[in-house]
Amino acid sequence: MRRVEHVRWARRPDLRSPVLVAAFEGWNDAGDAASGTVRWLRRHWSTEPIATIDPEEFFDFTTQRPRVRLSEGRHREVVWPEWEITAGRVPGTGVDAILLLGYEPALRWRTFCDQVVGVASALGARLAVTVGALLAEVSHTRRVDVIGTSDDAGVVERLALVPSTYEGPTGITGVLHAALRDAGIPSASLWAAVPGYAPTIPSPKATLALVERTCSLLDVPAITTDLEIASAAYERQMAELVEADEDMAEYVRRIEEQAEADPPSVRGPIDPDDARDFVADVERFLREQRPDE
Repeated sequence: MRRVEHVRWARRPDLRSPVLVAAFEGWNDAGDAASGTVRWLRRHWSTEPIATIDPEEFFDFTTQRPRVRLSEGRHREVVWPEWEITAGRVPGTGVDAILLLGYEPALRWRTFCDQVVGVASALGARLAVTVGALLAEVSHTRRVDVIGTSDDAGVVERLALVPSTYEGPTGITGVLHAALRDAGIPSASLWAAVPGYAPTIPSPKATLALVERTCSLLDVPAITTDLEIASAAYERQMAELVEADEDMAEYVRRIEEQAEADPPSVRGPIDPDDARDFVADVERFLREQRPDE
């Protein structure tokens, strides 16, 4: 049993073979799509807080600073960045879930992953899924494809994912998947692409794609009307921004022409060749990250 001395339990729920879904804000959260996915799942699955991970050992507070707020309008209160863990039963199903959300830690990644794996093990998790989003040469007008990868052959076959063969720099998700594997917990990673010309604009369209893929993976229903409405508004906003900038409009036009010239082979599940291309984009994105990011 791994030591979880940095986990602050509020309560330990009695879960039945739950699935862990995790997202980390930061470099692998383009368009806030990954964090948006876990926030959406929290709301619609009505999970309840069960634990947090103490940030003291894992943050450089000079780069990720705590915030000060007024409590009851009088007293100053320091709000520290942390990772909140919630859990509960997916409504209308027999599936239990554990949800983890927080910033990518800056320090002691192995110890941090021990905390996450310790929680997953203590609650009997049968599968872990991380969600992420990267910047890529894609258009806001196109469907957002999501690629699922795993280095577990059984998970790849059972869930129709792409084998992970990546070698090179990695983020916290890569370290976490290795720790999960060592602990005997199968895991998978889902990635969505966000337009590189809109890096700071939240993308509910990418969130929608990740939510749908996550729910499909877990075989649970997803009523995503709110995300569909938000996605339509996002497309209108992006269209206005692009039309107002001639250079951006030309860039987007070239991306769309390339997509038309080399369309995906299918419009349902992604063709393996297209999947490999997307995985290559993920790998290139990882390699281009500076070590201090």
